[in-house]
Amino acid sequence: MNPLVTPGIGLLFWQVVTFLLVLFLLSKFAWKPIMAALREREANIDHALSMAEKAKLEMQSLKADNERLLNEARAERERILKEATEAANHLVEGARAKANEEGQRMIENARLSIENEKKAALTEVKNLAATLSIDIAEKLIKRELQDEQAQRALVQSYLQEANLG
Repeated sequence: MNPLVTPGIGLLFWQVVTFLLVLFLLSKFAWKPIMAALREREANIDHALSMAEKAKLEMQSLKADNERLLNEARAERERILKEATEAANHLVEGARAKANEEGQRMIENARLSIENEKKAALTEVKNLAATLSIDIAEKLIKRELQDEQAQRALVQSYLQEANLG
């Protein structure tokens, strides 16, 4: 038979001794550094995963903060727009009230002016009528009193009216 297929006891013995010797040398010199490197790599991977998780949580926190700030900015914008609209409405109402007040004052002044001019015109008409009446009466009396007979009749009529009244 072929010696490779069925090894001899001596060969088997030296293979075991060599394996144990390599195992001992590897465990003494190489096993600890390999295990330390694996532990270090595992720690680095765990650290990287925890940092990634922290970054993810921080990003979520920043996103929530950004959303909150955006909502606050929107609310502030709405408040400012509302205040501006109210201020504009207040100004418009104030201007409208002032214009109405000014219009009423002008109407009242015009009414008073018209009333005063009307009174002045009536007074002037009355004065003119009185002057005309006096002029007419004067002319009539002059004409009637030129005649002595007419004067006596006039005095008699005044006396009769005075006694009766």
